[in-house]
Amino acid sequence: MTTWLGRYLPAAGLFVAGLAVWEAFVVVFDIQGFLLPRPSVIAGTFLRELPVVVPAGLFTLREAVGGFAMGAVLAVLAALATARWSLVREGILPFAVAANSTPIIALAPITNQWFGITNPLSKMTVVAVMVFFPVMINMVRGLTEVKTSELELMRSYAARPLEVLWKVRIPNSLPFLFSALKVGTALSVIGAIVAEYFGGSRQALGVYISQQAALFHFAEAWAAIIVGSVMGIGFYAVVLAAERLAMPWHVSLRSG
Repeated sequence: MTTWLGRYLPAAGLFVAGLAVWEAFVVVFDIQGFLLPRPSVIAGTFLRELPVVVPAGLFTLREAVGGFAMGAVLAVLAALATARWSLVREGILPFAVAANSTPIIALAPITNQWFGITNPLSKMTVVAVMVFFPVMINMVRGLTEVKTSELELMRSYAARPLEVLWKVRIPNSLPFLFSALKVGTALSVIGAIVAEYFGGSRQALGVYISQQAALFHFAEAWAAIIVGSVMGIGFYAVVLAAERLAMPWHVSLRSG
């Protein structure tokens, strides 16, 4: 219990202090609510708009999770092929770098035209592109940066390449993979919401935020942002739990 308090209490205190400073800053400098609402006003608006923003958040979360799954699966398959064949590595990496360099504001309108502006697949495609590059690069690192002594030991047992992959390379790649997946959780939520700014279903969180901001209803927009933040934290926690289940043997988890 003491260890838990020592780990999380300072962060919670800093968060509360930040909200208090925000509240005091708005009051002292008499900042208009349509520019920067007070946290207390945002909290009240959040409770009032809960029946609207929660379904919108769930709608966007489905897009984020769907795109995350698409990007992660494709990235793992590409990484396995890239680590196995150098020809594939030389062919895929330039396209992966190019895709990672493409901004959302350029990609979202294109996917809207491809799949339809209200089709969730258009937002999932944007998310998949964002998640693909970091997952693939980290997975390739994990598959290739294996200790020479471990490979020599497997060769001494006359292990086949598939056995080396399953028993050495993939376990070695798991810490790299989950590091990328945890980054991908935040990218997927950001990508889904930003892609919705360019059009989408009226049930979507990004559409709700853009509409409320256009009407200078910033308390409502901040309430929706809270939902997006909670979604991102929850998604991250799910991947963190999966990491602990998949590799409890790793030193970073044992020491935690």
